[in-house]
Amino acid sequence: MQLTLDDLDLADNPALGGEQMEWVDEFDWNSIEQEQDRSLTGALIVQEGVKLYGRPITLSSNGGAWFTLAKVRALQTMASVRGAVHLLTLPTGEQHYVTWNRVAGAVVQATPVHRTVAPDDDWLHQLTLRLITVAPPPDPEPEPDPEP
Repeated sequence: MQLTLDDLDLADNPALGGEQMEWVDEFDWNSIEQEQDRSLTGALIVQEGVKLYGRPITLSSNGGAWFTLAKVRALQTMASVRGAVHLLTLPTGEQHYVTWNRVAGAVVQATPVHRTVAPDDDWLHQLTLRLITVAPPPDPEPEPDPEP
């Protein structure tokens, strides 16, 4: 099973269970937005529309997956790029274009499994990633044909 964010493989070490990250808010999403209002006569006015993007994807270790400090730092580097859009591939094969959900809190939240003062790059952490779905990035402009 794979769990990737762009080219970063979060499940590259089966012993650490990275593919076991839990999508904790998977079923909290409603793809239909509804607005209710009253007319001047008191009648109920209901408007509905389909949400295209904006679905939160919060992935959490929840005790079932560990990540090295090196992996945590790689994720922090990815999260430091403003406006970046990433391709998330879940272990189910499902893919989503995402960006960091900064309004939901720390986008890369890591807690060491065991405390130490000076951890090395292999020190294990539990992890929470806060992402949100966005539109796919536009296709790059084709290169103009050189004149013969």
